[in-house]
This record gives sequence, C-alpha cells and structure tokens, in this order.
Amino acid sequence: MVSQGSSPSLLEALSSDFLACKICLEQLRAPKTLPCLHTYCQDCLAQLAKGGHLRCPECRETVPVPAAGVAAFKTNFFVNGLLDLVRARAGGDLHAGKPACALCPLMGGTSAGGPATARCLDCADDLCQACADGHRCTRQTHTHRVVDLVGYRAGWYDEEARERQAAQCPQHPGEALRFLCQPCSQLLCRECRLDPHLDHPCLPLAEAVRARRPGLEELLAGVDKNLAELEASRMVEKEALACLREQAARVGTQVEEAAEGVLRTLLAQKKEVLGQLRAHVEAAEEAARERLGELEGREQVARAAAAFARRVLSLGREAEILSLEGAIAQRLQQLQGCPWMPGPAPHLLPQLELHPGLLDKNCHLLWLSFENQQPQKDSGKDGAGSQGGEETQSPREDGAKTEKQSAVQPQSRDGVQTPKENRAQSPQEDGAQIPKAERAQTPKESRSQMPQEDREAQTAVGCRSNKKRKFKGRLKSISREPSPAPGPNLEGSGLLPRPIFSCSFPTRMPGDKRSPRITGLCPFGPREILVADEQNRALKRFSLNGDYKGAVPVPEGCSPCSVAALQGAVAFSAGARLYLISPDGEVQWRRALSLSQASHAVAAMPSGDRVAVSVSGHVEVYNMEGSLATRFIPGGKANRGLRALVFLTTSPQGNFVGSDWQQNSVVVCDGLGQVIGEYGGPGLHGCQPGSVSVDKRGYIFLTLREVNKVVILDPKGSLLGDFLTAYHGLEKPRVTTMVDGRYLVVSLSNGTIHIFRVRSPDS
Repeated sequence: MVSQGSSPSLLEALSSDFLACKICLEQLRAPKTLPCLHTYCQDCLAQLAKGGHLRCPECRETVPVPAAGVAAFKTNFFVNGLLDLVRARAGGDLHAGKPACALCPLMGGTSAGGPATARCLDCADDLCQACADGHRCTRQTHTHRVVDLVGYRAGWYDEEARERQAAQCPQHPGEALRFLCQPCSQLLCRECRLDPHLDHPCLPLAEAVRARRPGLEELLAGVDKNLAELEASRMVEKEALACLREQAARVGTQVEEAAEGVLRTLLAQKKEVLGQLRAHVEAAEEAARERLGELEGREQVARAAAAFARRVLSLGREAEILSLEGAIAQRLQQLQGCPWMPGPAPHLLPQLELHPGLLDKNCHLLWLSFENQQPQKDSGKDGAGSQGGEETQSPREDGAKTEKQSAVQPQSRDGVQTPKENRAQSPQEDGAQIPKAERAQTPKESRSQMPQEDREAQTAVGCRSNKKRKFKGRLKSISREPSPAPGPNLEGSGLLPRPIFSCSFPTRMPGDKRSPRITGLCPFGPREILVADEQNRALKRFSLNGDYKGAVPVPEGCSPCSVAALQGAVAFSAGARLYLISPDGEVQWRRALSLSQASHAVAAMPSGDRVAVSVSGHVEVYNMEGSLATRFIPGGKANRGLRALVFLTTSPQGNFVGSDWQQNSVVVCDGLGQVIGEYGGPGLHGCQPGSVSVDKRGYIFLTLREVNKVVILDPKGSLLGDFLTAYHGLEKPRVTTMVDGRYLVVSLSNGTIHIFRVRSPDS
C-alpha cells in the first residue's frame, strides 16, 4: 500500500491489483473511469447500469449513465498504457508459443517470422537478431532503443518502455495522441487535429501537462491535507471507541458485582426468612404434639369408662346395676367435671409481605446516565467508585451542580446501588435494604408501628417513580427480550460463572478470496483452536491470542462445516460426508451420511478416540478405524435433529448435549440415548437453539443468534440466566467452543472471534 504523499512506483502499479476489475476480479478490459475515479471494465459497468444510473461498487456513489451508454464514460488511457506494458511483458498471446519477429513477415520472409530475441521500445515490436541489427542501421530507426527480449520480459526496461509509450487514438488506429484541444478538453491525434478541431487552439501534450500540472498538484495537496485531518479524526474516533469499550467493560463489571451483591442479600434474606418460618412451624408442631398427646390420653380414659358403663347397663342384671350404680355415677360425674375439652391453641399463621419495591414495575435498582466527557487515562484506577465516566462528588460537596448532572450517581453499599440524592439518608430510612430489626418482625406488625409519613418516605426511597427519576439516558435491553429469572437451582449451585474478555481477532487471511463464514470450532492442541471456514474451504489454526498458526489441508473441493479434533487426527463434515484426516491433510477414511440433512454436527468423545455425528435425528459414533461403534436416538424420538454436540468432560458417562431444532429445545442425554434433561422454555425467546459448549464444571453455554445472546444452563439443562449479550460485543454469534474447560470461544457472522475466560463463582 502506498503511503500518503509518496509517489507510487511503476513496479507497484504493475504488480498490485490496480489493473484488476473489482467486479469480475479479472484484468481490466476496455477500462472506463467513473466520476468517482474508480475504473471498471466497460462490459461490467453495462451490467450494473439500470434506469439511467449505476452505483459504484466501491464507494457506493450513484453515477448517472450518459445518453450514449457506459461507452461514453472516459477511457482510462493510463490503465490502458499499463495494460499494454503488462501484455508486452507477458508476450501477448500465451498460447502462441515462443515470440516471433514482427518484421520478417513484412519483408517477405516466413509467414510466422523468426524467433524474436530483441524488442524495440519505440516501435513496441519484437525482433529477431537479423531485424534487430538492421533496425539500428536505417535512417528512421537508428535512434530507436532496441533491448534484449529476455531482460525486457524480466522488467529491466519498464521505466524506459513507459517513457517511450504513446497512447493510441481510438478513432484512428496506429495514430498516437499528440495534442489537447483546449476548448473541448479532448485528446487528439494528427488526423483528429485536422477536422473538426482545425480552428480550435490546441497544445502539444507536454506543454498542456506543464500548464495544468500545478493546478492538479494544488488540488492534490488540499486532498492530502484533508486526508491527514481525516486520519487524525479516525484515530480520535478509534481512541474514543476504545475508551467507550473500556468504560463499558468497567461498568459491566460493576453491574455484575452489584447484581451479585443483590443476589447475595436476597439469598441471605431468603435463608433467614425460611429459617424463621421453619423455627416457627417446629415450635408450633412441638406444642401441638404435646396437646395432642394429652387429649388422646384423656379421650382414651373417657372412652374406657363410657364403654364399661354401657356394658353394665346393657348386659347387667338389676342387682348388678344397682350395686355398681354409685361407682359408675361418681366416675362419670368426675369425667364430666374435668376440663378435658379446652379451646383450640392460638396458632400464629405466617404471612409473607414483600417490600413495595419488589412489587412496583417502575422500580429500578440499576440504571445508567450518559455524559459527554473526555476519557481520562487514569479512569481505570478509580473505576470501582464511578460509573459511566461520571465524577463521584456528592451533592453536599457540589451544591452548584444542576439537577440533570447529579440526577443519577450510583453508590455501592452491600451490593445495592442507590441514587445520589438519597446518600444523606440513614440506612434505616433507605428502602433499598430492609434493616435486620425490621426483618425479625412480622411485616404487617413492623409497618403498622411506623408513622404514615415514614412509610411513605420508605416507599419513595425504595422505588422512585419515572416522573421523579431524572437522567440523561436509560440503558435499554440490548436483546429483544429480557431473560427470565434464574431457576430455584441457583441456590444450590451458588452464583453464576462470569465472562472476562480476553481478546478478539479476525479470521480473514491474505489468501482468502471471500469473507470467512465460520461453521465449526474446536480445541486443537495446547491453547489453540481449529476454525472451519466453509466459504474459503479451509481449516485454520489460531492461538488463543489470535496468532495465525497455519492451516490443516483439506481434500480438494471440500467445504468443512463442523469440525472436531481427535488423537492425532481431525474429523469434519462436508456436504453429506464425514472425513477423518491427519494433521498433514492425508485422508484416512470417509463415510457417506444422510442426504436429507443440510449440515451434520460432529464432536469428539471425551476419550479422544471416537467421533460422534448427528444424522437425521439420531447420533452415530465412529472409532478411529471408521467403523460404526454405536448408534442411538435421543429419548427414542425419531424426529430429533441435533445441530450441535458437546460432550461433558466432567461426566464419566460422556453425556451428550445438543440443540434440537425439531422440538426447539436443548436436550441432555447419556451415552445410551436416555434423556437426562431438556429445556425449551421462555429463556430461548422463541429462537431456535444454536451452538452449545460445556465447561469443566458442566455448565452448558447455549448460543441464541437471533437475540445476540449466550445463555447458561446447569448440567441437567435448567436455565440459569444470561452469560453474554450484545453488551459484550456479540453481533450474530454463530459457533462456540470451550478450550481447556475455561475459555469460551465465540465466532460471529462477520468472521470475527471473541475469546472470554469463564470465571467460576468460587474463584
């Protein structure tokens, strides 16, 4: 690439793609220059012209087509001259064999001419040795420059040939353009000069260039100045973007920490409330058991006495009844007089009362403000105390600030961020955190003991309405829908893993003819990944730092789709075939797959000596020799279509995880096809599940391409929450893989790869 302000060399112009048409990617033919100074083939422009206009493929500028068609665009004589030089160096027709002398046929020699050994730079003709010697001996050509043909072909005389080269008139073949008609601004040969430009003032080309060069150089200097300003603006914009990303990452970490703090507080309150509930129920049950035992004893005594009296009255003789009448009456009177039927125990029924902030849809514990502030180099040092690049000065220290500037200023206290205007309030009055003394009481009792003004103040502090919340901008949901709240299994598994951005790099290499289309990723060696670029038919190797390590050769004509690395081999699917090749590209075996499926996902088993592939709703497992080891249908449902497979390395059974497009769910099954877990709930946002990856702890990372998300599920397939969103730079994520169980590699649709380190909750 030529740097700004420097003059490009002839060798650079001849060896670069300057002479190639950006439409057909071939050498320019009949080059035509648009007003935007981009040059294309005349036939290529004719295909783009529609409705009297065409759009430049490079700068997208709309250009009107002349009435005479695209042929009326200016002919690029500069490109034509370079093309003539290139064709002459290449020897004209490549199929004509060795170059022949151009003068021998004219002098009555052989029709083909003798073998050429020299070239006249003035006549632009190839000459044999005899004609070259005679060429130097004639009056008209003795000043011509005759050079060795081999050296000419090697490019030794390009500069000389270029200086002696003359543009040819398109209307009069064989005539060189020699004049410039000043009124018409048209190049003329001697024939054109006679008619119709005979009366027009004309200048020789050299004199016309000397007259017009200063004006062009002045314009060029002005453009160079604009280019310098544009480059400076571009650098400022890139620095601002880098600062924005850095600040966004910092604020994102603060949001994560604040959310985790809220979760910790909420889980602690949950544990405390459940403990109170458990203790209350246990005490009530113990008292009830004692009362039940006493009641059962009294009931047994009364039933026995009543049964005896009934038998005596039913079966006894008169004398027997009268003899026992006194004892029976005394016992029954004693039982009737005993208070053996007390009233029911005063059980206190528990009632749950939520904080008003949890019930108000307008309550936001986290929000953002945006300020037009220059980035500071040391902002990273105090990032924990500020958010969004704002100052951390309190209202009492800066009373002159406007309400708009101080409307939103976050402060961290126990993981809960509160507005700046509420900092002066005591913790007992702050509704963002329920005091411990208040939690120990029944909610109704504690609130009934507060004055009406305090209750209103607590509600206002805990949840401010939209009318009172003044800020410059609110963070909208980046995805189409927010993910549902984490499931109850979050309590048992602790907090969620967090992403830490590692690096980002493009996968397009200089030899690629098309933009990459990444369809497969897999770990490959220590701290390396293997990228399946279906568009460029390549398997590319990259380090986790983005360094290109070369490529694994693939069979000719194969477009790798999904890829997996085995022990000393690479397996990939292409079309309706499964290939196993060595790292050097040698094909070890290939197997035909079902034609009814557009793509086949492959994955390596944990042992590394077998490969699994999804085929028309079932899974086939092949060994290193290419023999079918096993085949099963997940859950016995023949209509499943697994798009992506990842195997749980932490499970000794080698469980399978796949995206089921038929059921629109994520399915987890063991090696026999028995379903362990499945998720198809609202956390998918109605999208088809995409690529899946699993870390060393068994967490499942699911890609949702339509909403720019990667969500996380537990090892049994239950949704836990979002892991990556568009906030982390995701734009149409396509494929993911896990490296070393702790690096999540995400490829985007534009060929870019992001790498995140998965931070476990206990680290």
